[in-house]
Amino acid sequence: MNPSEEFVEQGISQQNLRTVSSTTVITLAYQSLGVVYGDLCISPLYVYKTTFSGKLSLHEDDEEIYGVLSFIFWTITLIALFKYVFIVMLADDNGEGGTFALYSLLCRHAGLSILPNQQAADEKLSEYVTEGSADTWRSSALKSFFEKHPRFRKGLLIFVLLGTCMAIADGVLTPAISVLSAVSGVKLKITELHENHIVIISCVILVGLFSLQHYGTHKVAFMFAPIVTAWLLCLTGIGVYNIFRWNSHIFHALSPIYMLKFLESTGVEGWISLGGVVLTITGVETMFANLGHFSPLSIRIAFTFLVYPSLLLTYMGEAAFLSKHHEDLERSFYKAIPETVFWPVFIVATFAAVIGSQAVISATFSIISQCCALNCFPHVRIIHTSSKIYGQIYIPEVNWMLMCLSLAVTIGLRDTSMMGHAYGLAVTTVMFVTTCLMAMVMIIVWKQNTFTAVAFLLVFGSMELLYISACIFKVPEGAWIALTVSSIFMAVMYIWNYGTMKKHQFDVENKVSMNRIVSLGPSLGMVRVPGIGLVYTNLVTGVPAVFGHFVTNLPAIHQVLVFVCIKSVQVPYVCEKERILISRVGPKECGMFRCILRYGYKDLQQENYSFENRLVSGLVQFVETEEQTASKATDFCGEFGNSDIEAFDSSVHTTTISYPEEDRARCSCDIQVMTSDIGRVESFLLKDESLQILKAKESGVTYVLGHSYAKSKKPSSIFKKFAIDVVYAFLSKNSTEPNILMKVSPTSLLEVGMIYYV
Repeated sequence: MNPSEEFVEQGISQQNLRTVSSTTVITLAYQSLGVVYGDLCISPLYVYKTTFSGKLSLHEDDEEIYGVLSFIFWTITLIALFKYVFIVMLADDNGEGGTFALYSLLCRHAGLSILPNQQAADEKLSEYVTEGSADTWRSSALKSFFEKHPRFRKGLLIFVLLGTCMAIADGVLTPAISVLSAVSGVKLKITELHENHIVIISCVILVGLFSLQHYGTHKVAFMFAPIVTAWLLCLTGIGVYNIFRWNSHIFHALSPIYMLKFLESTGVEGWISLGGVVLTITGVETMFANLGHFSPLSIRIAFTFLVYPSLLLTYMGEAAFLSKHHEDLERSFYKAIPETVFWPVFIVATFAAVIGSQAVISATFSIISQCCALNCFPHVRIIHTSSKIYGQIYIPEVNWMLMCLSLAVTIGLRDTSMMGHAYGLAVTTVMFVTTCLMAMVMIIVWKQNTFTAVAFLLVFGSMELLYISACIFKVPEGAWIALTVSSIFMAVMYIWNYGTMKKHQFDVENKVSMNRIVSLGPSLGMVRVPGIGLVYTNLVTGVPAVFGHFVTNLPAIHQVLVFVCIKSVQVPYVCEKERILISRVGPKECGMFRCILRYGYKDLQQENYSFENRLVSGLVQFVETEEQTASKATDFCGEFGNSDIEAFDSSVHTTTISYPEEDRARCSCDIQVMTSDIGRVESFLLKDESLQILKAKESGVTYVLGHSYAKSKKPSSIFKKFAIDVVYAFLSKNSTEPNILMKVSPTSLLEVGMIYYV
């Protein structure tokens, strides 16, 4: 693997990107074509057809064609080039882009997060960066507003989820419209081909596309960039040919005067047709979301010097062709292709459509994974598709769901114009959400003046609202699909988040008092059996209610007890050395600890190493370090990094201990050797408690998993009863449990059931 490929596969931090060579940046720019721009570059297949699909008619003076081209030019220039490439890409979250990255920045800088279990120790993470200039009165006022009004914090999350759900709808519509648009071109050469045959061929390609997802993008990624490059070169060549062949004066349409003339002459119909124009910038959100795998400079170079001019020449060339062929609106793209190169361009177009669909499908997997981290979607089984490329994932349930929905759209509509209306509404909504979040980032994070943020919001927000209003008028003509899909996902996300937060509230209100634990003595009033018990809980402090319920029905517990909490923090990634916090719960004699696993919103919440061995190794190091720091509690950083000590006397002393990298790599092997011969361990001069932990590991590890079943209260409304007793219960039953994330053997699992009322 060459260095440039390694940069793309592992991701490059913004700090490291400043030091890479110009050759590497150019290489990254080339490779970004296949990953970032697939969706954006296939738009010429259906833009003009969708725009002129309504009652808009063409006159001999070509004023409508010139007006649409003028709108296309200024839309790509202002929104894609100026807004996204030159402004929005500056708002990265430790190198990551996308809607969640903007929301994460706001959460850290303004305390907007509604995630439970947030700790002060989380702010010490290496990626939890909030440094910058001092707060201005504007940023302070905005922060204070959200602090005083929790409902607006909740409203902001719902607003972000709205954009997220529209992005998921995009993942349903993009494969359908892209593949159907590409395949429909063959009908020009094989005229006897029935429309049903076109739909069948498209469905076969869609089934094949989704069936190959479990192999991962990296299996075919090497050919993405060459195909998209070839596609862009084809578009450029065809565009230049059509300009000189049909209308060399088409560049006059770039004047904004033609936009005004267009709206004046066409009226309401012209305004509604703008829902098709917005399809020219589909994929700009994907460009921002893929920022983590490439540098901003490389993406800017690729867009500014290749993608942008290529798309403009393509749309100008197609407009030049239409100015002389008004009757070919339905298939203007393929009609404008010279006869001698039709079949090569058709083949490249089909491959480009598949690549564009692949990018959106992969982005949907990433979005669902991030929603799970924010407690806004049930935990699903996530599979790594590459042992080298971090972040390439596959979610089986989501994949087949997207396939069924895409097939339903393709078979049900059979019309790319109707799909385009839904597609446009989804895209414009996501862009408007980004604009609003970006305005807040300018004030809270960048500390810009209010005028700058308001100007940004007014300029770009007004344009996007114009397009949204045009798309809304197309709801009866296909845009309802985007609303339906996004509404379903919004309902699922809100119900899941509501039920999860109520569950956490129940756990907090019913946790076992520490005074009660201490009063029971070292044995906790139970029989202490050999072994280690891992009790999974949602709490980062205190003893969970499930523990009390467990010992009430089975008054025996393991010699060493560890409360394990899996939680998310508002950073994209948490490095391995900072992943786990080790804590002591209660007095030393009780033998109870807490293990907190922290994940970023782009981390995959599953462990591929031997979790038991690493945990035991951390407990031993924790105990040894605790002894060395006299009688004070220790904030321990061993192989896991910083560990938070919940000392019973509340006094905390912090030390940091670093270990060589090779020692951390041998963790699993060391524990196996240590537990196989306890006699040899004594030669290490370990303390008594350390020996007890190792002996307990040798006796076995048991995972105690609590199942909390939500029930609605009797006086609840019918809607709430349906949401909790039916929808949330179904989602809970089918969500992935922590034992799957930790790869726990069923023979080591003990499940405890509880019921709570909301």
